[in-house]
Amino acid sequence: MSVVSLHQESSPRAAAGPLLGLSVAMQDVFRLIDRVGPTEASVLLTGESGSGKELAAQSIHDRSLRRGGPFLAINCGAIPAGLIEAELFGYEKGSFTGAVRAHAGVFERADGGTLLLDEITEMPLDMQTRLLRVLETRKFYRVGANVELSTDVRVIAASNRCPLQAVQSGQLREDLLYRLAVFPIELPPLRSRGNDVELLAGHFLDELNAQADTHKQLTAHSRMTLKQHTWPGNVRELRNCIERAFILGDQALELAPLIQSQGYSNRTAAGTDDRERLEIRVGSRIHDMERSLIEATLDYFQGNKRRAADALGCSLKTLYNKLNGYSQSQCASS
Repeated sequence: MSVVSLHQESSPRAAAGPLLGLSVAMQDVFRLIDRVGPTEASVLLTGESGSGKELAAQSIHDRSLRRGGPFLAINCGAIPAGLIEAELFGYEKGSFTGAVRAHAGVFERADGGTLLLDEITEMPLDMQTRLLRVLETRKFYRVGANVELSTDVRVIAASNRCPLQAVQSGQLREDLLYRLAVFPIELPPLRSRGNDVELLAGHFLDELNAQADTHKQLTAHSRMTLKQHTWPGNVRELRNCIERAFILGDQALELAPLIQSQGYSNRTAAGTDDRERLEIRVGSRIHDMERSLIEATLDYFQGNKRRAADALGCSLKTLYNKLNGYSQSQCASS
Protein backbone atom coordinates (compact mmCIF):
# COMPACT_ATOMS: atom_id res chain seq x y z
CA MET A 1 0.00 0.00 0.00
CA SER A 2 1.53 3.32 -1.03
CA VAL A 3 2.00 5.93 1.66
CA VAL A 4 1.35 9.63 1.22
CA SER A 5 4.54 11.67 1.78
CA LEU A 6 4.83 15.33 2.67
CA HIS A 7 7.82 17.68 2.85
CA GLN A 8 9.54 17.92 6.21
CA GLU A 9 8.87 20.99 8.30
CA SER A 10 11.81 23.22 9.26
CA SER A 11 11.28 22.77 13.00
CA PRO A 12 10.43 19.22 14.13
CA ARG A 13 8.21 18.64 17.13
CA ALA A 14 8.68 15.85 19.62
CA ALA A 15 5.12 14.59 19.95
CA ALA A 16 1.75 14.13 18.29
CA GLY A 17 -0.54 13.28 21.16
CA PRO A 18 0.77 10.07 22.77
CA LEU A 19 3.25 9.48 19.92
CA LEU A 20 6.84 10.63 20.45
CA GLY A 21 9.65 11.06 17.95
CA LEU A 22 12.08 13.54 16.41
CA SER A 23 13.19 11.32 13.52
CA VAL A 24 12.36 12.24 9.94
CA ALA A 25 10.15 9.15 9.65
CA MET A 26 8.04 10.14 12.66
CA GLN A 27 7.81 13.78 11.61
CA ASP A 28 6.22 12.55 8.38
CA VAL A 29 3.76 10.43 10.39
CA PHE A 30 2.87 13.44 12.57
CA ARG A 31 2.07 15.57 9.53
CA LEU A 32 -0.08 12.85 8.00
CA ILE A 33 -2.01 12.55 11.26
CA ASP A 34 -2.48 16.34 11.33
CA ARG A 35 -3.88 16.28 7.80
CA VAL A 36 -6.26 13.35 8.14
CA GLY A 37 -7.33 13.89 11.76
CA PRO A 38 -9.95 16.62 11.15
CA THR A 39 -11.48 14.71 8.21
CA GLU A 40 -13.90 11.80 8.21
CA ALA A 41 -11.68 9.63 6.01
CA SER A 42 -11.08 6.00 6.88
CA VAL A 43 -7.45 5.36 7.81
CA LEU A 44 -5.39 2.17 7.47
CA LEU A 45 -2.39 2.00 9.81
CA THR A 46 0.32 -0.50 8.97
CA GLY A 47 3.58 -1.36 10.70
CA GLU A 48 5.27 -4.01 12.76
CA SER A 49 3.86 -5.14 16.09
CA GLY A 50 4.71 -2.70 18.84
CA SER A 51 5.38 0.23 16.50
CA GLY A 52 2.57 2.38 17.93
CA LYS A 53 -0.45 1.85 15.68
CA GLU A 54 -3.00 2.16 18.49
CA LEU A 55 -1.34 5.35 19.74
CA ALA A 56 -1.50 6.73 16.19
CA ALA A 57 -5.21 5.91 16.04
CA GLN A 58 -5.75 7.66 19.37
CA SER A 59 -3.87 10.70 18.04
CA ILE A 60 -6.07 10.80 14.93
CA HIS A 61 -9.17 10.64 17.11
CA ASP A 62 -7.88 13.46 19.34
CA ARG A 63 -7.45 15.69 16.26
CA SER A 64 -10.91 14.94 14.88
CA LEU A 65 -14.27 16.59 15.42
CA ARG A 66 -15.18 13.35 17.21
CA ARG A 67 -12.66 13.85 20.01
CA GLY A 68 -15.51 14.43 22.49
CA GLY A 69 -16.90 11.00 21.65
CA PRO A 70 -15.63 7.54 22.59
CA PHE A 71 -12.48 5.91 21.26
CA LEU A 72 -12.70 2.11 21.26
CA ALA A 73 -10.20 -0.47 20.04
CA ILE A 74 -10.82 -4.12 19.27
CA ASN A 75 -8.24 -6.75 18.28
CA CYS A 76 -9.81 -8.83 15.52
CA GLY A 77 -7.19 -11.55 15.88
CA ALA A 78 -7.77 -12.07 19.60
CA ILE A 79 -11.49 -12.88 19.36
CA PRO A 80 -12.67 -16.42 18.47
CA ALA A 81 -14.34 -16.55 15.04
CA GLY A 82 -17.66 -17.59 16.58
CA LEU A 83 -17.80 -14.55 18.86
CA ILE A 84 -16.55 -11.72 16.68
CA GLU A 85 -19.98 -10.88 15.23
CA ALA A 86 -21.43 -10.51 18.73
CA GLU A 87 -18.46 -8.38 19.80
CA LEU A 88 -18.79 -6.09 16.79
CA PHE A 89 -22.55 -5.74 16.58
CA GLY A 90 -23.85 -6.88 19.97
CA TYR A 91 -26.55 -9.43 20.77
CA GLU A 92 -29.98 -9.80 22.32
CA LYS A 93 -30.77 -11.73 25.48
CA GLY A 94 -31.20 -15.42 24.74
CA SER A 95 -29.76 -15.20 21.23
CA PHE A 96 -27.24 -17.93 22.07
CA THR A 97 -26.09 -20.00 25.03
CA GLY A 98 -24.68 -17.72 27.67
CA ALA A 99 -26.45 -14.57 26.42
CA VAL A 100 -28.18 -13.90 29.75
CA ARG A 101 -28.68 -10.23 28.94
CA ALA A 102 -28.55 -7.91 25.95
CA HIS A 103 -25.14 -6.53 25.03
CA ALA A 104 -24.16 -3.58 22.85
CA GLY A 105 -21.30 -4.24 20.42
CA VAL A 106 -18.43 -1.87 19.69
CA PHE A 107 -20.18 -0.30 16.70
CA GLU A 108 -22.98 0.70 19.05
CA ARG A 109 -20.77 1.79 21.94
CA ALA A 110 -18.47 3.84 19.68
CA ASP A 111 -21.36 5.80 18.16
CA GLY A 112 -20.29 9.40 17.65
CA GLY A 113 -16.64 8.50 18.08
CA THR A 114 -13.86 6.41 16.57
CA LEU A 115 -13.45 2.63 16.35
CA LEU A 116 -10.05 0.99 15.81
CA LEU A 117 -10.19 -2.45 14.19
CA ASP A 118 -6.74 -3.79 14.99
CA GLU A 119 -5.28 -6.77 13.08
CA ILE A 120 -8.00 -6.46 10.46
CA THR A 121 -6.41 -9.16 8.28
CA GLU A 122 -7.15 -11.72 11.03
CA MET A 123 -10.91 -11.19 10.70
CA PRO A 124 -12.72 -14.17 9.08
CA LEU A 125 -13.68 -13.54 5.46
CA ASP A 126 -17.42 -13.96 6.03
CA MET A 127 -17.28 -11.30 8.73
CA GLN A 128 -15.31 -9.02 6.40
CA THR A 129 -18.28 -9.17 4.03
CA ARG A 130 -20.67 -8.08 6.79
CA LEU A 131 -18.26 -5.39 7.92
CA LEU A 132 -18.10 -3.95 4.41
CA ARG A 133 -21.88 -3.63 4.33
CA VAL A 134 -21.91 -1.83 7.69
CA LEU A 135 -19.21 0.59 6.51
CA GLU A 136 -21.21 1.38 3.40
CA THR A 137 -24.71 1.60 4.92
CA ARG A 138 -23.94 2.56 8.54
CA LYS A 139 -26.60 0.03 9.56
CA PHE A 140 -26.43 -3.35 11.31
CA TYR A 141 -28.36 -5.91 13.34
CA ARG A 142 -27.54 -7.23 16.77
CA VAL A 143 -27.21 -11.00 16.87
CA GLY A 144 -30.69 -12.42 17.47
CA ALA A 145 -32.48 -9.13 16.67
CA ASN A 146 -34.76 -8.15 13.79
CA VAL A 147 -34.55 -4.40 14.34
CA GLU A 148 -31.93 -2.59 12.27
CA LEU A 149 -29.72 -0.12 14.13
CA SER A 150 -27.77 2.86 12.80
CA THR A 151 -24.25 3.90 13.75
CA ASP A 152 -22.16 7.00 13.25
CA VAL A 153 -18.59 5.76 13.67
CA ARG A 154 -15.29 6.66 12.10
CA VAL A 155 -13.35 3.46 11.44
CA ILE A 156 -9.57 3.18 11.62
CA ALA A 157 -8.08 -0.20 10.73
CA ALA A 158 -4.62 -1.50 11.54
CA SER A 159 -2.46 -4.46 10.56
CA ASN A 160 1.12 -5.65 11.00
CA ARG A 161 0.86 -7.39 7.62
CA CYS A 162 1.29 -5.91 4.17
CA PRO A 163 -2.36 -5.39 3.14
CA LEU A 164 -1.76 -6.09 -0.56
CA GLN A 165 -0.05 -9.38 0.28
CA ALA A 166 -3.00 -10.22 2.54
CA VAL A 167 -5.32 -9.65 -0.43
CA GLN A 168 -3.17 -11.83 -2.68
CA SER A 169 -3.11 -14.64 -0.10
CA GLY A 170 -6.89 -14.51 0.31
CA GLN A 171 -6.88 -13.20 3.88
CA LEU A 172 -8.33 -9.79 3.13
CA ARG A 173 -11.10 -8.83 0.75
CA GLU A 174 -9.86 -6.39 -1.88
CA ASP A 175 -13.04 -4.30 -1.76
CA LEU A 176 -12.75 -4.02 2.02
CA LEU A 177 -9.11 -2.96 1.72
CA TYR A 178 -9.95 -0.05 -0.56
CA ARG A 179 -12.88 0.91 1.65
CA LEU A 180 -10.57 1.07 4.68
CA ALA A 181 -7.42 2.44 3.07
CA VAL A 182 -8.71 5.83 1.97
CA PHE A 183 -5.71 7.28 3.78
CA PRO A 184 -2.87 4.80 4.55
CA ILE A 185 -0.18 5.59 7.11
CA GLU A 186 2.80 3.34 7.80
CA LEU A 187 4.40 3.41 11.26
CA PRO A 188 8.19 2.94 11.00
CA PRO A 189 9.99 0.28 13.08
CA LEU A 190 12.05 1.56 15.98
CA ARG A 191 15.33 0.39 14.39
CA SER A 192 14.84 2.93 11.57
CA ARG A 193 14.08 5.87 13.86
CA GLY A 194 17.65 6.80 14.85
CA ASN A 195 17.93 8.70 18.12
CA ASP A 196 14.22 8.28 18.88
CA VAL A 197 15.16 5.20 20.91
CA GLU A 198 17.02 7.44 23.41
CA LEU A 199 14.17 9.95 23.47
CA LEU A 200 11.63 7.21 24.19
CA ALA A 201 13.79 5.48 26.78
CA GLY A 202 14.25 8.76 28.62
CA HIS A 203 10.51 9.47 28.48
CA PHE A 204 9.59 6.03 29.89
CA LEU A 205 12.21 6.34 32.63
CA ASP A 206 11.00 9.85 33.54
CA GLU A 207 7.45 8.51 33.89
CA LEU A 208 8.58 5.70 36.19
CA ASN A 209 10.74 8.04 38.29
CA ALA A 210 7.83 10.45 38.68
CA GLN A 211 5.47 7.67 39.77
CA ALA A 212 7.92 6.26 42.33
CA ASP A 213 9.52 9.59 43.36
CA THR A 214 12.98 8.28 42.46
CA HIS A 215 15.91 9.49 40.36
CA LYS A 216 17.14 6.34 38.64
CA GLN A 217 19.30 6.69 35.53
CA LEU A 218 20.61 4.54 32.69
CA THR A 219 24.31 3.72 32.72
CA ALA A 220 26.58 4.78 29.87
CA HIS A 221 26.70 1.14 28.78
CA SER A 222 22.89 1.03 28.71
CA ARG A 223 22.80 4.08 26.47
CA MET A 224 25.15 2.30 24.11
CA THR A 225 22.93 -0.79 24.26
CA LEU A 226 19.95 1.33 23.26
CA LYS A 227 21.69 2.18 19.99
CA GLN A 228 23.15 -1.27 19.30
CA HIS A 229 20.04 -3.38 19.90
CA THR A 230 17.63 -3.46 16.96
CA TRP A 231 14.46 -3.81 19.06
CA PRO A 232 12.50 -6.42 17.08
CA GLY A 233 9.58 -5.80 19.46
CA ASN A 234 9.79 -2.08 18.68
CA VAL A 235 8.53 0.53 21.17
CA ARG A 236 6.62 -2.08 23.17
CA GLU A 237 9.81 -4.07 23.74
CA LEU A 238 11.72 -0.92 24.70
CA ARG A 239 9.10 0.16 27.21
CA ASN A 240 8.95 -3.29 28.82
CA CYS A 241 12.74 -3.45 29.01
CA ILE A 242 12.98 -0.04 30.72
CA GLU A 243 10.29 -1.04 33.21
CA ARG A 244 12.01 -4.34 34.07
CA ALA A 245 15.33 -2.54 34.53
CA PHE A 246 13.62 0.02 36.75
CA ILE A 247 12.10 -2.65 38.97
CA LEU A 248 15.33 -4.65 39.28
CA GLY A 249 17.83 -1.79 39.48
CA ASP A 250 18.75 0.58 42.27
CA GLN A 251 20.10 3.86 40.92
CA ALA A 252 22.09 2.81 37.84
CA LEU A 253 20.06 0.71 35.39
CA GLU A 254 21.64 -1.90 33.10
CA LEU A 255 19.72 -3.04 30.01
CA ALA A 256 22.05 -5.54 28.31
CA PRO A 257 21.56 -8.42 30.81
CA LEU A 258 17.79 -8.07 30.54
CA ILE A 259 17.83 -8.17 26.74
CA GLN A 260 20.05 -11.26 26.78
CA SER A 261 17.91 -13.01 29.41
CA GLN A 262 14.80 -12.51 27.28
CA GLY A 263 16.42 -14.26 24.33
CA TYR A 264 16.36 -11.21 22.10
CA SER A 265 19.09 -11.12 19.49
CA ASN A 266 20.11 -8.42 17.09
CA ARG A 267 19.22 -8.73 13.46
CA THR A 268 21.88 -9.48 10.92
CA ALA A 269 22.80 -7.05 8.16
CA ALA A 270 20.36 -8.88 5.91
CA GLY A 271 17.53 -7.92 8.25
CA THR A 272 16.84 -11.29 9.87
CA ASP A 273 17.41 -12.51 13.39
CA ASP A 274 18.37 -15.94 14.70
CA ARG A 275 14.73 -16.91 15.16
CA GLU A 276 14.18 -16.49 11.41
CA ARG A 277 16.77 -19.16 10.51
CA LEU A 278 16.65 -22.93 10.84
CA GLU A 279 19.70 -25.14 10.43
CA ILE A 280 19.06 -28.54 8.80
CA ARG A 281 21.76 -31.19 8.70
CA VAL A 282 22.49 -32.69 5.29
CA GLY A 283 20.96 -36.16 5.10
CA SER A 284 18.04 -35.41 7.42
CA ARG A 285 14.80 -37.23 6.70
CA ILE A 286 12.21 -35.15 4.86
CA HIS A 287 9.61 -35.91 7.53
CA ASP A 288 11.95 -34.66 10.28
CA MET A 289 12.86 -31.56 8.27
CA GLU A 290 9.20 -30.71 7.77
CA ARG A 291 8.43 -31.18 11.46
CA SER A 292 11.38 -29.03 12.50
CA LEU A 293 10.29 -26.28 10.12
CA ILE A 294 6.69 -26.36 11.38
CA GLU A 295 7.69 -26.33 15.04
CA ALA A 296 10.23 -23.53 14.50
CA THR A 297 7.65 -21.45 12.63
CA LEU A 298 5.10 -21.95 15.41
CA ASP A 299 7.70 -20.91 17.95
CA TYR A 300 8.56 -17.81 15.89
CA PHE A 301 4.89 -16.74 15.81
CA GLN A 302 4.48 -17.54 19.53
CA GLY A 303 2.05 -20.39 18.93
CA ASN A 304 -0.30 -18.47 16.60
CA LYS A 305 -1.33 -21.28 14.26
CA ARG A 306 -3.10 -19.07 11.74
CA ARG A 307 -0.04 -16.90 11.18
CA ALA A 308 2.24 -19.95 11.11
CA ALA A 309 0.07 -21.60 8.47
CA ASP A 310 0.15 -18.42 6.38
CA ALA A 311 3.93 -18.26 6.58
CA LEU A 312 4.26 -21.94 5.69
CA GLY A 313 1.91 -21.57 2.72
CA CYS A 314 -0.59 -24.18 3.88
CA SER A 315 -4.13 -24.11 5.18
CA LEU A 316 -4.92 -23.97 8.88
CA LYS A 317 -6.56 -27.39 8.58
CA THR A 318 -3.40 -28.87 7.06
CA LEU A 319 -1.31 -27.46 9.90
CA TYR A 320 -3.66 -28.95 12.51
CA ASN A 321 -3.50 -32.32 10.75
CA LYS A 322 0.31 -32.22 10.78
CA LEU A 323 0.42 -31.32 14.47
CA ASN A 324 -2.09 -34.03 15.35
CA GLY A 325 0.05 -36.53 13.46
CA TYR A 326 3.14 -35.50 15.43
CA SER A 327 1.21 -35.82 18.68
CA GLN A 328 -0.07 -39.29 17.83
CA SER A 329 3.36 -40.54 16.78
CA GLN A 330 4.82 -39.24 20.03
CA CYS A 331 2.14 -41.02 22.08
CA ALA A 332 2.70 -44.24 20.15
CA SER A 333 6.45 -44.15 20.82
CA SER A 334 6.08 -43.43 24.54
